[in-house]
Amino acid sequence: MTSEQFRIGLDDKLMGQVNLVLHAQRYLNDGGSFTLTSGIVGDEPIKYGASAAAVNGAIEGFVRGAAIELPRGLRINVVNATMLEEAREAFGPYFRGFEAASGARVALAYSRSVEGLETGRIYKVR
Repeated sequence: MTSEQFRIGLDDKLMGQVNLVLHAQRYLNDGGSFTLTSGIVGDEPIKYGASAAAVNGAIEGFVRGAAIELPRGLRINVVNATMLEEAREAFGPYFRGFEAASGARVALAYSRSVEGLETGRIYKVR
């Protein structure tokens, strides 16, 4: 992997979500909620997944830190899911031996994050 290839995940997945929170916090209603997305590769690395592992870990660290800094009762959480059943055909070869989760199960984690009262949480769907 080159430095340029590694930067793709940092610039897009990590900083895309961080920048969303940094800019949107001014516009979110008091008590509003952010839910970011990481993934299983942060916990269970795969071959060719070093960048994804680093990015997912950084997203979760950001959420834990931001949870204690956000103003006006704003909340922030992250959903960390395994491979989706619906994506098995495309990504299954990279996730040998991993159990997949249905999109419906993963959606429940997003719902819990948005509609619940917790902040700084990592909702893992395995």
